[in-house]
Amino acid sequence: MLANSPFAGSSLAVLVLVGCALLSWPLGRWLRAAMDPQTASGPLARCDAWFRRLGGGATAGEHGWRRYCVQLLVFNVVMFTVGVLLLALQPGLPLNPDGKGALEWSLVFHTGASFTTNTNLQHYSGEVAMSHGSQLWALMWQQFVSAATGLAALTALARGLAGRPLGNFFVDVQRATFLVLLPLSLLVACLLVLGGMPMTLDGAVQATTLEGAVQTIARGPVAAFVAIKQLGTNGGGFFGPNSTHPFENPSFATNVVTTMALIVLPMACVWLFGRIVGNRRHAVVLFAAMSVLLLAKLGVAMACESAPTPAFAGLPVAGDVGNLEGKELRFGPGAAPLWAVLTTCTSNGSVNCMHDSLNPLTGLVPMVGMWLNETFGGVGVGMINLFVYLVLAVFVAGMMVGRTPEYLSRRVEVHEVKLAVLAMFAHALCILGGTALFAATSWGIGTPNDPGAHGFSEILYEFTSAAANNGSGFEGLGDNTVPWNVATGLVMLLARFVPIVLPLAIAGALAGKRTTAASAGTLAVDTPTFGVMVLATIVFLGALTFLPAAALGPIAEHLQTVR
Repeated sequence: MLANSPFAGSSLAVLVLVGCALLSWPLGRWLRAAMDPQTASGPLARCDAWFRRLGGGATAGEHGWRRYCVQLLVFNVVMFTVGVLLLALQPGLPLNPDGKGALEWSLVFHTGASFTTNTNLQHYSGEVAMSHGSQLWALMWQQFVSAATGLAALTALARGLAGRPLGNFFVDVQRATFLVLLPLSLLVACLLVLGGMPMTLDGAVQATTLEGAVQTIARGPVAAFVAIKQLGTNGGGFFGPNSTHPFENPSFATNVVTTMALIVLPMACVWLFGRIVGNRRHAVVLFAAMSVLLLAKLGVAMACESAPTPAFAGLPVAGDVGNLEGKELRFGPGAAPLWAVLTTCTSNGSVNCMHDSLNPLTGLVPMVGMWLNETFGGVGVGMINLFVYLVLAVFVAGMMVGRTPEYLSRRVEVHEVKLAVLAMFAHALCILGGTALFAATSWGIGTPNDPGAHGFSEILYEFTSAAANNGSGFEGLGDNTVPWNVATGLVMLLARFVPIVLPLAIAGALAGKRTTAASAGTLAVDTPTFGVMVLATIVFLGALTFLPAAALGPIAEHLQTVR
């Protein structure tokens, strides 16, 4: 009854957002204790010693940004290589009870790149193409370590801004995996199993329907897969329909649990950042700024989706419950825009409705979330993306008052600003360059399911999702082709590591500078004024970069429907 009540959308949004905000504070304290232990004794210190013994010489010492980035990149190259080999050898590996065959080479490359980069953009249907072994060993394993990579990178960034060595990546990735992601995933998986989600290594089962037909029902270790896909802002579905599938999201209760899992860790990462840099009030300002953007996008999405789909406009079937096309009606119409906003604000990419069926301006909101890519964002990397905006915001503020910009008592100079601009440029180039190429050539022409502005939106959304390491899509696009697989695979790799390496380089440069004493001209970073400056920087830069593309896609489609 709650799912279908008139207030279900707003009630669910309040439940999820308030609940996650409250949970994020103690979780942030745990993240600090787990990721950056300051004591020399106790259980966490013993775990740390075990991690260093396990890693041998690779875990010795604390490093600057260059050595840290080399460790991160080497680890991810190994991840990618192992993942690709496991996918390529799928037919001959264990845990293949349904006899899944080999995958096409470009799909192997694309899937390997997708899961290595925490994107999980899927050009396949999981229950059709993947064995249980591939789901567990090639995909779910990478969901843990790719999310751990982002959390480790944020911890290193914060250490650098605090004037310390960035640390040791191999130690940090073990801390993130075994002390944070694995325990939380076990907890969420148990809740999902209690909610009716399957958890088995058996193959598909044959069932006879009431009409006498034989139906093949896919099943597998779904609960374990879904827990980390949500908590790690991964988003890859065990089944093709993702969280609209009744086995991947059985009830309204599991929908609430999985929706909360989308956002709670990214929120906690803000408190982790504030604790490591030693300025919790600054974290409060950042949390508030991101919350304002999140609520604005959520308000727009819910308002736009309250109108019936244009195809049903004026018909009695439309009713007054909003756009029901592409929705999972078990959760009510309000759950879809909430999930769509959260999954694209946090670079998760899982879906509980079809984004292609959203009203045009509602469909624009997920794109905006991925274009800005910092409204809490992915685990760890959301705060790293916001840091780029922070550098640009303090630069603009410094120029306005006529003094050298400063951030956390360290001067932000030309070198740091150039790196920040390059990081933003790379994100925009991956989206707009890829969209322009595929919209103008045979690689993309003919692959959209719809003509005109909506077809352009399908292409734009695909490159946006790849560049934001999100993984959701405007389904209907014929994207399982060699050009699409190779192009989006390359975009995912570039868009994952450039926005991590460049901010770490900025943090390394700032770590080597002396702190400057605060004065009357210093822009305090823990005041509402700074929060407004950050919001203005994000909105203006985002609008200048992506508004023309939006005008050709969702905005043009909306104007066509209101003639």
